[in-house]
Amino acid sequence: MDMLPAFFYNLFLTVAVIVFAPLLFVKVILTPKYRKRAGKRLGFALGQSPVGAGGADRPRIWVHALSVGEVASARNLVYELRRNYPLGIILFSSATKAGESFARSVLDEQVDCFLPFPFDLLWSVKRLISWARPDLFVLVETDFWPNFLGELNRRDIPCLLVNGRISESSLVRYRRFRWFFRPLFNSFQALAMQTEQDAASLRQLGVDPARLVVLGNLKYDAALSESKGKDHDRAALQIPAQALVWVAGSTHRGEEEIIFAAFQNLAQTLTNLFLVVAPRNVERGGELAAMAGRFGLLAFRRSLGSAGEGSVLILDTLGELASVYALCDVAFVGGSLVPQRGHNPLEPAVHGKPVLFGPFMEDFAEISRDLLAVGGARQVRNAEELRDGLSLLLAEPAERELAGRQGQGLIAARRGVAEAHLALIRRVLAREKRG
Repeated sequence: MDMLPAFFYNLFLTVAVIVFAPLLFVKVILTPKYRKRAGKRLGFALGQSPVGAGGADRPRIWVHALSVGEVASARNLVYELRRNYPLGIILFSSATKAGESFARSVLDEQVDCFLPFPFDLLWSVKRLISWARPDLFVLVETDFWPNFLGELNRRDIPCLLVNGRISESSLVRYRRFRWFFRPLFNSFQALAMQTEQDAASLRQLGVDPARLVVLGNLKYDAALSESKGKDHDRAALQIPAQALVWVAGSTHRGEEEIIFAAFQNLAQTLTNLFLVVAPRNVERGGELAAMAGRFGLLAFRRSLGSAGEGSVLILDTLGELASVYALCDVAFVGGSLVPQRGHNPLEPAVHGKPVLFGPFMEDFAEISRDLLAVGGARQVRNAEELRDGLSLLLAEPAERELAGRQGQGLIAARRGVAEAHLALIRRVLAREKRG
């Protein structure tokens, strides 16, 4: 990072830490998810580094994913890294507690060390990087921190951005503060973008075109990988064998009321309809069970065990949604009827399920456009359109089957993105070895 932006950035951080330190201290002490991780993210109590000796045959590769969605994107890439570097040392970090928990549940056999991602304070960054000693840092999609990237550059540790994407709102911010962000992007040896439009956006910002490459979206391969994971059956989840099942996944506040109202209306004619609601924040399970009751619906919670009665299951557990989509007849993907930027519609599509989502799909703009184009998904703008779209699909098995087939065909046609990213990683590591 250039000297002047770095100076002002660290001046701002110093002032912010001094001013807000008492409030931050209280928040950390009172919040378990912060209290357990804060010390290590500051670079304390790390213990002896477990990463061992590296070398030409044992590269230390640090993969970082912001949260659950980015971990899911990285999953197949990490599998490929382990397969191609069986003696390599794979380190993995996530900035959030939920992301770290999910990563441990799906990548435990591939990763040698799950480590904390440092707060972007110079001394924390230096301690964590010295402890991990990576030969390569791989950032998945987003989570740019100036001091961290700057310290890697000062130590001549190559950095890669994989599955990169630039949303319209982010581009506006990057343009406004071009003087700050351009050095950040140019600190990567290579930036593997999802689409040509993403690469063009970075070229507009003045990023070196020689660093840019378009490799596609890792989420397509990730969806195929997740479809081969843990299986569920309806009986284990107390779903009647002959039920028509609607799964509403990754829902947010403002959406569940619409979902319960639609279900209440549809169930008057579809008496065998069953609803699974999976909130994005699993801690809201009790809140949603109570909300269902206000609509006259009997709901039971997965986190309290499988026993339960009612026509609504609250899936308030981590790591189960992708496989539960396999049990449904139609899926709605949340974060899209309210402005939360959407969630991954490939998770149900890979199982051959028709998908509905709302207008707010910024984080999955390319994927949602692709699914709509092939007929694997339908976009609904409000409660009425959601109810009507569900009514049509639930009443027409042939429509459901056709949409599901189209979505699966799209995913199959886009496979191989992880291998392309792996080839880029090989080139960067070989270049470092020659250097």
